[in-house]
Amino acid sequence: MKKIIILDFDGTIADTKPVILNTFHRTFDAMRLPQHSDEEIASTIGLPLVEAFPVLHPMDAECAARCTDTYRRIFDDVNREIGVPMFPGVADTLRRLHDQGSTLTIATSRGYKSVAEFMHTFALDDIITFIIAAEDVRHAKPDAEPVTKTLKHFRLTPADAVVIGDTHFDILMGRNAGCATIGVTYGNGSRQSLIDAGADHIVDTFADVYPLLQGEM
Repeated sequence: MKKIIILDFDGTIADTKPVILNTFHRTFDAMRLPQHSDEEIASTIGLPLVEAFPVLHPMDAECAARCTDTYRRIFDDVNREIGVPMFPGVADTLRRLHDQGSTLTIATSRGYKSVAEFMHTFALDDIITFIIAAEDVRHAKPDAEPVTKTLKHFRLTPADAVVIGDTHFDILMGRNAGCATIGVTYGNGSRQSLIDAGADHIVDTFADVYPLLQGEM
């Protein structure tokens, strides 16, 4: 069993896609920007918002910051309307991994406050106690910094860790840090994108992670 498991949040732990898509569409309207397809928006999930908006529509840093602020205001309303569930098997599997002695952490491009609130809502804040969020790094996914900063905090090495995520951004982040990686197919990325990114293993349900790690991959 790996000493530390570094988890993505959106599309790996929680099914945030419907809320994210709805919030993007409302943000485009509020900012009087052209709409984009769900597929185009989904391709940016995993990037910090200030990087995602310019991918979808050319804009300067100031406009991207305004879009990000608007998105965050709207997100809370949409979350209350739609809600964000955990994916099946996530909570039970995480508790089993924790009980086996693995340290559980999150590396996300979402803001810290948002993730911490979700951890509390999901009753996972007793087993996931360390979060690297968008504001905690200078270089976001797919850069290795979220992982290397986590490992430095716990005084661990890449060999001690596995990174689990649903997009190529997560897999590349883990590989760039020299860690083992597991891609999950039920989130926002495709199986092929995870293969192309070089995931060491790919699973179709989060519960499949446990036996994989039991076998030390």
